[in-house]
Amino acid sequence: MDRSLESAVARWLELDQNPKTLALVKDLVKEGSVEKLKKCFGTRMEFGTAGLRAPMGPGTSCMNDLTIIQTTQGFCCYLEHCFSDLQDRGVVIGFDARAHTASGGSSKRFATLAAAVFISRGVPVYLFSDITPTPFVPFTIVHLGLCAGIMVTASHNPKEDNGYKVYWENGAQIIPPHDKGISTTIEENLEPWPQSWDADGAIQSPLLKDPYQDAHKAYFAAIQKHCLHRDVNKKSEVKIVHTSVHGVGHSFVQAAFEAFDLHPPFAVQEQKDPDPEFPTVKYPNPEEGEGVLTLSFALADKEGAAIILANDPDADRLAVAEKQKGGQWTVFSGNELGALLGWWMFQCWKQNGEGDPKDVYMLASTVSSKILRAIALKEGFHFEETLTGFKWMGNRAKDLLEQGKKVLFAFEEAIGYMCSPAVLDKDGVSAAAIVGEMTSYLSTKKITLSQQLKAIYEEYGYHITKNSYFICHDQDTIHRLFERLRNYTGPSTYPTECGGVVVLAVRDLTTGYDSTQPDKKAILPTSKSSQMITFTFANGGVATMRTSGTEPKIKYYTELCAAPGNRYFMRGLWRCCILSFGCLR
Repeated sequence: MDRSLESAVARWLELDQNPKTLALVKDLVKEGSVEKLKKCFGTRMEFGTAGLRAPMGPGTSCMNDLTIIQTTQGFCCYLEHCFSDLQDRGVVIGFDARAHTASGGSSKRFATLAAAVFISRGVPVYLFSDITPTPFVPFTIVHLGLCAGIMVTASHNPKEDNGYKVYWENGAQIIPPHDKGISTTIEENLEPWPQSWDADGAIQSPLLKDPYQDAHKAYFAAIQKHCLHRDVNKKSEVKIVHTSVHGVGHSFVQAAFEAFDLHPPFAVQEQKDPDPEFPTVKYPNPEEGEGVLTLSFALADKEGAAIILANDPDADRLAVAEKQKGGQWTVFSGNELGALLGWWMFQCWKQNGEGDPKDVYMLASTVSSKILRAIALKEGFHFEETLTGFKWMGNRAKDLLEQGKKVLFAFEEAIGYMCSPAVLDKDGVSAAAIVGEMTSYLSTKKITLSQQLKAIYEEYGYHITKNSYFICHDQDTIHRLFERLRNYTGPSTYPTECGGVVVLAVRDLTTGYDSTQPDKKAILPTSKSSQMITFTFANGGVATMRTSGTEPKIKYYTELCAAPGNRYFMRGLWRCCILSFGCLR
């Protein structure tokens, strides 16, 4: 064992007070398991705009009691620097149902330790007393006027993982420079403060408050503003199945349907209750499609239901499937559901007669479909794209709202939807109720979701996408792949054609290059810490490759857009996929 590793392990044994993680590290030392120790202590988790996400276990590379305390101490110090009234306003902390028996870690345990850190500094903490969907944390920040919020969740990651997601006072996820500021103060506060381990004392503190009932009541009152067809909902004969995929969503989606006067959806019993083992699925991610929905299909067939709604384990995402006339199921992509929800939200706005469309905005991430842009061009409202991730859309939405604009909808292709400005983040609970109402309304017109999607494409132009990913754990390999594209035929040269189709434009948000700009500088923010290159082709195709901020994936996104009425362009989509596959060989 080299000296730096030996020093890191020794320091850990000094600071850690969790008997399970202490025992795990001592056993590894006793066994001489140097490679396993390197995996646990080789690096420190890097705090970024997505917060933290890593496997639960011992060491600086993992989510555990000590790294949660260290992270929260840094975050608390940063908030103290930013807010003079932190001790008056406080923070909110929520958690999902994840747990890791071997290390003694769990989302609830981590949330309670985070509360102990803040309480030790005299900061009021609104700690949810039970599991809650991620959207309830940003909602509660704004509802109670708090300084910040923490959600302990790994969303749809594998069961071994956990995460620490941070929101600012505006109710949106943090963006630069807050991530760097928090990261710096974490490094300055690695030694636990005297009361940081006192979780039991924190639970008894008068500074600890439970926002559960208040937030629950206020949230469902807020989303009811988007229920415009209550009479239709009450009479609807549409049967819907819902799965929470062993996560937190069941009772909240049931409550959302009740708030909209929709008949309660049939719950997939095997997946209804929270279970950190996720025993019925390989990955607890409804974005994976049919593999996660097998039990839902069976229940829907049994009950005669034509619609399936699926939340990811922290209920901030939503997948939707519809049974077709031939008996087969269609699982809508994130872009397809984004088209349907964007169309619906605008129809509802028009029905309400709420002013000038020039004051209306919709947002989407830059790797998502441009269908909202097409709708906006025809209907006269504004469409903007942001960098990937709801942290950018949430913050931009807040800016627009403060300017008196109306933000109707925002989405990302990874089945994330913001249908209400009450939550400036993706929200699978409100989206589920709104899809329920949209489906019920369309059924009165004898129109299915699939038929309505086709009508949208006929009116605004077909937008056909193909997105996927490759798993890659090797950072050196990822770096070589993207550098090959940046130095294709020589230094600083990108591909000029692909599959016989000319590349019209290149935008590299890692280096800041954009061939379409006079000064060749990208307009969207850039980040050297992540890879992202977009190619625009002469046939109207767009292909983007990027790395994931939370998973070991190289993702690719391709789209081909046609003018309204033009359906004869499908072959072009596959040409615009060639570059995505070719660069990864």
